Amino acid sequence: MSEKVLKSEIVFQGQFLKVTRDQIKTAKGHLSYREYIKHPGAAVILPVLDNGEILLVKQYRHALRKVFYELPAGKKDAGEEPIKTAHRELQEETGYTTDQMQLMTIIHPVIGYADEEMHIYLATNLKAGPANLDPGEELEVISLESSKLKVMVQKGEITDVKTLVGLFWYWNFINK
Repeated sequence: MSEKVLKSEIVFQGQFLKVTRDQIKTAKGHLSYREYIKHPGAAVILPVLDNGEILLVKQYRHALRKVFYELPAGKKDAGEEPIKTAHRELQEETGYTTDQMQLMTIIHPVIGYADEEMHIYLATNLKAGPANLDPGEELEVISLESSKLKVMVQKGEITDVKTLVGLFWYWNFINK
């Protein structure tokens, strides 16, 4: 199963997202169009404090017009390796740094309309320091016990996919 791209055009160019429309030919010879978002990729961090609590950020997300509880995360800069993004975003959003960052998994959160790839890391041995938020970025850093997070997930209070997947991996594969 494959599709051959006959023509590709950028139909929107934002600050970091591009919307692309491809004319394609399917394996069975049908002509069609595919529209998708080009994304630079991102890193997600599941930071575990020495006391076992997990750091999250609480922030307003404009597209859905509501506040979400999320793992710290951010997009890759051009040419940046995901592990470097993870270290940078952990410090920028939470103030914490670490020398222990382990890749848990890689996900593709919206395969129907974007090429985004997220690397999800576990961060331990955290050292506190000052946060360095991007201009216009407003968030609150909180730490919660794993048991409290499980209740929040069950109640539907945490719905962000990268956070759910990160917690799933931590609870089921990492923190046996």
